[in-house]
Amino acid sequence: MVLCPGIILNMNTDSPQATAFFAEYIKRFLSENKAADYLEKALSDCGVGLMPLVDHCTLRTLDVNKRAEDLLSRGFSQDQNMGVLEFDNWWAKVYRKPGYPTLFVDQAFEGKRGEPSLIPEWVHTHGDQRFHHIAVLVEDIEHAIEKLKSRGIEFAGQIVGEPNTDLRQIFTKPEIKNGKAFTVLELIERHNGYQGFLPPQADGLMESSRL
Repeated sequence: MVLCPGIILNMNTDSPQATAFFAEYIKRFLSENKAADYLEKALSDCGVGLMPLVDHCTLRTLDVNKRAEDLLSRGFSQDQNMGVLEFDNWWAKVYRKPGYPTLFVDQAFEGKRGEPSLIPEWVHTHGDQRFHHIAVLVEDIEHAIEKLKSRGIEFAGQIVGEPNTDLRQIFTKPEIKNGKAFTVLELIERHNGYQGFLPPQADGLMESSRL
């Protein structure tokens, strides 16, 4: 099934709602994020396409549980093993469906604890009906950074996660829309079968996108 030019969706065909969700959201993301658009075109040129390499996608919202109602209706379920992931001023839940990228849904804490969070302003500016970022799985994150930099892609901060550890991540610099930080592309390197998310690293990534 074709998502958009160059993207082949090789997934279960018994869930048209989930398929349509990713088709719409990723197509929109590619139209708004130069780094992701470049990567999709390069991968399509060699016959791979972007979708098989998408590790997870993140939705920002003001109410995780309310936003998740749509995801549950599309056949996703909360990852109970991960529970609620808590960070300095925000929290998240993880939703999964076999054969599809993981969905990471986050919001700020209510009250003073959540005041420093970047999430509410982003949602008020851009809404919660789009991906804040998609994470693309890479074999060697340093090599991937080098190649993308050679194409003019800039990155925010440094790699989060030490060499030879289970999880390493980095954001590109945010796209700017109406003077505000918008979408970012994440590169993610995983090892030892680890499929989770590490709160200290996620917090570091969040802060790297602060203008």
